[in-house]
Amino acid sequence: MKCLEGKNAIVTGASKGIGAAIAVGLAEAGANVAINYCGSKQAAERVAERCRKAGVNVRLAQADVGCQAEVERVVAETVEEFGELDIAVSNAAYSDRELFYEADMEGFEKTVQVTMWGAFYLLRAAANRMIERRTQGSIVIVSSPHSWRPIPGAMAYNMSKAAIDQMAKTAATELCNKRIRVNTMHPGWIDTPGERKFFSEEKLHTLGAELPWGRLGKPEEIARGVVFLCDPASDYMTGSSMLIDGGIELPVEEMHRLETPEAVAENRKAIA
Repeated sequence: MKCLEGKNAIVTGASKGIGAAIAVGLAEAGANVAINYCGSKQAAERVAERCRKAGVNVRLAQADVGCQAEVERVVAETVEEFGELDIAVSNAAYSDRELFYEADMEGFEKTVQVTMWGAFYLLRAAANRMIERRTQGSIVIVSSPHSWRPIPGAMAYNMSKAAIDQMAKTAATELCNKRIRVNTMHPGWIDTPGERKFFSEEKLHTLGAELPWGRLGKPEEIARGVVFLCDPASDYMTGSSMLIDGGIELPVEEMHRLETPEAVAENRKAIA
């Protein structure tokens, strides 16, 4: 039996990248899935086809997650069509790369609106539906190591991710007596279409090879973690954070002090 068989889920920002992989992962685990997208219906349809191959019900849910009314609408429509909402995954995000003191404020504010407020709007709408129907649901907030690493040129994104980490912890505390679990997922550097906004293919390949694990992560690896968090067998997990980052947070520089330069080069060659 699939671990999420009979469950109903919504995933924001699910037309590409990590969100698409999460939607497919949930479907393959047996969940019916509402695929939220903002702009590209065609891309969302491609994800929907992959989900349908798992034999589950799928619906497209167009909405700008930066608008509370639109988020509440798609959550209500999902519940109306599926009957229940058991799983909500907040993945949608936006980011520009600019120094904060030179940043275009329209882009800065859009980053906060989508990345922080969008996560809150989904959390609130999903929690209210779960409370109303007494569903012992699971909510996953996709965050980032940006929430604790002050990556330059990404202040709006950094502070938004830091905010949703605290938001998820607080929500987990407030929803404990409702038996609704809230956890966060922290992906490391993942190979997604969004990275092409900031780096060339050649640069991504080069930088990926310099990471501790010798490569960028895959969206499917994050999806497997989300499925684990949503699995009823993970019932004892709430207010937790899962880090899937290929060792980015490890003290690699310190470890390399114990090795000769030749050994370090040989290790990198072996995992390339």
